[in-house]
Amino acid sequence: MPDSHDPLRSLFREAASAGQAASTTPPVAVIERRGERHRRHRIVGIAAACLLVLAGSGAALSAFLPKDSGPTLPATTPSPVAPSPTSAPPPPSHSTTPTFNSALPPRNTTPPPPLNSMMPPGNTTAPPGDPTGTATASMSPTPPQSHR
Repeated sequence: MPDSHDPLRSLFREAASAGQAASTTPPVAVIERRGERHRRHRIVGIAAACLLVLAGSGAALSAFLPKDSGPTLPATTPSPVAPSPTSAPPPPSHSTTPTFNSALPPRNTTPPPPLNSMMPPGNTTAPPGDPTGTATASMSPTPPQSHR
C-alpha cells in the first residue's frame, strides 16, 4: 500500500534532487589541471625511486670493491737491459728489384760538426767586474747549498 505521506520517502527524494544538482561535471580545464598534477607527482615519484636505486647500488659497489692501499708494485723488479755492443743497423741485402731508397741520392755519411764549433768565438776568460767595483755573481755547476 503506497503511503504518500511517508516522511522517509520524501527525505530520500529531496536528497536525490540535491545530488543531481550538485553532480554536474567540472569544466575541462579543471579536469586537465588535475590530470597534469597527478602526472607530475607520478614522474617525481619515479625519478626519486630511480635516484634511490642508483645511490643504493653505488653504495653497495663501493662497499664491495677493494680499497686502494697505495701504488701497485710489480711482482718482480725489472732487470737492467745491457746495451748492445754495436748499434749499427744490419747491412742491406742485395736485391735486384729497385726500391724507393735506391732512387734517392746517397746520403752524406760525415758526422755533423760539434756544437762548440757552431758558437761564435767569444771571450773565454772570466766575466769582467762590475764598473762600480763590486764583484758579480757567476753561475756555478752546482746549486748553492743552504746552511741549516
